[in-house]
Amino acid sequence: MAIVNEIKCARCDRKYSGVRSRCPYCGARRIGRGKYSDDSDNAKGKMLISVLIMAVFTVGAAVLLFSTPTADADGPPEPPSIGSPEDDINTLSPPPTPTPSPTPDPTPVIVEQITSIRVVFGNDQLLGGSENQFSLTSRYPTLGIRATVEPITLDWTMLNVEFISTNEEVFTVEPVVLGAGDGVFGARLERTGNGGTATLRVVGTYHDQEFEWTVRVFG
Repeated sequence: MAIVNEIKCARCDRKYSGVRSRCPYCGARRIGRGKYSDDSDNAKGKMLISVLIMAVFTVGAAVLLFSTPTADADGPPEPPSIGSPEDDINTLSPPPTPTPSPTPDPTPVIVEQITSIRVVFGNDQLLGGSENQFSLTSRYPTLGIRATVEPITLDWTMLNVEFISTNEEVFTVEPVVLGAGDGVFGARLERTGNGGTATLRVVGTYHDQEFEWTVRVFG
């Protein structure tokens, strides 16, 4: 059974909903319950139910209409806030402090030193002997000598060897190139007077070191 019965227009015989008071086709006002209406149905009850249903739909539509937010009312969403560069810098963690590497101690430069000067003549005979003296005679007025400087690991380019006579009126000394290898230096002694004494000095200079060997000479 339909909730709202149809009624037939008394003028045009067309059926229309019973909730209407006029015929939607010809405009004739409904008279009473209309033609061919169902007398057994409760027209008033059906009308009330129809009105209630329409009211429910109307209220629901109104609620949906007013509860839906509109773009004009709320406005566009705000963009996320952007801090200033200073704020960004302040929020950054400070960089770790680098640990300084220890400065290595410089490797000390060890400079070798002269340990000895050995002076010989002839067939490697020690000049001066145990008495640390010798003579230049009229029979042997000249003498060739060799001075060997040790250790052999010295830097020979930094070594300088001098032969010195403390009194050239007794004897003179002149360096001689031997070609005997590194660390070996030669000299020639010559008697100049008839007597007297003087000292032969052999001085080796290596960097800041000065090493001296001496022997007494009779003329």
